[in-house]
Formats: sequence, C-alpha cells, structure tokens
Amino acid sequence: MKTPRLTGMRAFTTIWLGQMVSLLGSAMTWFAFTIWVWQKTGQASSLAIVSTLAFLPSILFMPIAGTFVDKWQHKTTLILSDFGSAAATLIVLLLYRTDNLALWHIYSLSLFAGFFTAFQYPAYIAATTVLVPREDYARTQGMIGLAQASSSIFAPMIAAALLPAIGMSGIMTIDLLTFLIAFSTLLWIKFPPRADLETAPTTQAGFTREVSFGFRYIFSNPNLRALTILFIAANFFIAIGATLLAPTILSHTANDERSLATILSIGAIGGLIGGGLLSVWGGPKQRVNGILLGGVGACLIGISLFGLAGSVLVWAIASFFFSFFEPFVEGSNTAIWQSTVDANLQGRVFSARQLLTQIPYLIGMAGSGWLAELGMAKLTGTQNGIHLSMTLLLAGIAGAIIFILGYFTPAIRRTDNNAVNQEAT
Repeated sequence: MKTPRLTGMRAFTTIWLGQMVSLLGSAMTWFAFTIWVWQKTGQASSLAIVSTLAFLPSILFMPIAGTFVDKWQHKTTLILSDFGSAAATLIVLLLYRTDNLALWHIYSLSLFAGFFTAFQYPAYIAATTVLVPREDYARTQGMIGLAQASSSIFAPMIAAALLPAIGMSGIMTIDLLTFLIAFSTLLWIKFPPRADLETAPTTQAGFTREVSFGFRYIFSNPNLRALTILFIAANFFIAIGATLLAPTILSHTANDERSLATILSIGAIGGLIGGGLLSVWGGPKQRVNGILLGGVGACLIGISLFGLAGSVLVWAIASFFFSFFEPFVEGSNTAIWQSTVDANLQGRVFSARQLLTQIPYLIGMAGSGWLAELGMAKLTGTQNGIHLSMTLLLAGIAGAIIFILGYFTPAIRRTDNNAVNQEAT
C-alpha cells in the first residue's frame, strides 16, 4: 500500500526541515571558505569578491529563471536547483583533495552555484504560496528566517570545532550529505497540480515579453513600486554591513576564528529568536511597520553599533540585533507581496523584484572592501580595522535614515491596504 504524500502546511514544514538541514551544511562550507580565503589573502576585498560572485548570477538570471518557474513544476525546479548547488560543492571538494584548489576556483564555482540559486528563490516562494493558506504567509516567512538563523547559529560553532580535526574536505562532505536529506524531503511532497501552466513562448519577442512582465507589473502598481524603491536605496548600506562584519572581527582579533564563530552564532541566535517570534505571532497587523521599524533597528542597533564596538561582547550584541530584526523586515515584505500578487505570476514578479532590489546590494557587497580600504582608510588615515569600523558606522546611519523616510512616503504606508484589497478580490 502506498504511503500518502504530505500536502498543505505539513508539506511545507517537511520541505522546511529538509532545507534547514541543507542550509546548515552550506553555512558550514561557507564558514570554511571564509577562513580559507582570509588566510590566503588577508584582504576584505577578496572576501567581498567571493560573496559578490556567488550573488551576481542569482540576481542577473533571476528574471529569466522566474519566467520558467511560472511554467515548470515547482518540485522539479527545487530539485534541480539543489542539485546544481551540490555539484558546485563536489567540484570544490575534488579540487581541494587533489591540492589543486586556487582562489580563482572559488570565484568561478561561486558563479556556478549562484546560477542555480536564481531558480531556487522564486520557486521556493511560489511553492510556499500554493501550499499554505494566505493567513500563514507571514508565519512561513518566520519559519524560513528561523531555518536560516538556526544554520547560522550552529554552522560557525560546528565548523570551527571540526576544522582542526577533519579539515575543509570533511566540512564539504558533511555539506553534500545534507543535500541528500533536502532531496529526499522534496521527493516525499505532493504539490498541488498546476493544470493551468502555459506553454513557454517559442518566439524571441514572446520570451522577452514574458521576462519583462514582472518589471511592468511592479511599475504599474504604485505601492509595490514605492516599496521596491525603498529597498533599492537601503540594500546598498545593508550589504556593506553584512559584508564587512567578518573582516572587521578578524582584523581586530588577530584572525581569531573562535571569536568570529562566537559572534556569528550569537547573531544567528538573534535571528532565531526573531524568526521564532514572527512564526508564532505572525508579525504586526500593519506589516509595513515590520519593514520600517525592523529596518531602522537593524541599521542602528546592528550595523552602526557594530562599527562603534571594540570588544567581542558589544560586537555580539550588535550582531544579535542585526539578525533579530531581519526576519521582521523580510517576512513582512514578502507577506505583502504574496498577498498582492497572484500565485501564477509570482515567479516573474518576485524575480523582477529581486533583481531591482538586489543589484544595489550587489554593488554594496562588491564595493565594501574597496570603500573601506581605499576610501575610508585614506580619508581617516587609519588602518588596523578602524577604517572598517568607521565604514560600518556610517553605513548603518545612512540605512536607518532611508527606512525613516519610508514613513513620510504615502505609497509605502498604504501597501498594507493594497494587499488587503487584493486578498478580498
């Protein structure tokens, strides 16, 4: 007798558990890469390049990926995207085990893995939309944030403890095993049938129109357009904070891996608590408050405080609050979009949103190292990590100002009303 496959919220929870395990393995590998690249170069700009190259294809290809996500089965897309990421890890593992791994290999394979990530994000969000009821959208985003925070808590601690014993190859082997768990959970899930799938356009003009659909949808909606512009402006400064965190700690602590792991893990505990609170509570009734207040908190108490800090304790506090507010910002934002945009359009629309809002994040990520090393260092005449701290302080203040200005923008304040009207129809 066949075992019935899971559906609904139980199905999402199963996928979520598999992805949480996979995220743990990937975060452990990323921590190992961070240490390896810093030991090889000792430059914040090198770490920024790795992050940028991993991020670049996932953003540039996302509108094309979103077009296919709206036309392919969600399960197939999620499995293929996970498989691509696992293949990238396997290639790095083989190069490392044969003593052939070089910095440019990390750069190249970051690009490769990023391409598959472009398909994973819109497929994951669209799959969530069709699996769970509308009232659980914010809750599922809280669970997603909870999974990300959990991996961030345990991955640095586990990786830092295991690196001396099993090395980077052992960490990557664990990562590959976690991918297998994610595959198995996806195979167990029954997704709602998509009988209304359209045939992909065969002409170049038709395909181009499909790819551009998401951008036209966003700019035709004043509320979504204003919300997108808010994140375009803020993400540049948030990226600086996220990218310079690790090199700031390493430069001030004489490359102390355990201090870095401790601060990252405490920060992730903040994300875990924030995501858990959001998943239980469901977020503020006016979801725009979750975006704006959460953004101000992440920038001021997180990024700016991190720049002011000079001890592991204060860095840990700043890291905690930076991650604590993130689920409220992202969860509230995504819930508004899920409630506003029809499920069959979300692949294209969400991909377009990601491209528009993440390009400034990409620029901030790519330029953060040079901004600190070539700009702030020369301007202040300081080195030894002080130039990194000053860059973080100013980035946090600028990001907070942008979120505060959101309260003075009527189209942003009305986004909740727009979403409610969409749900009613």
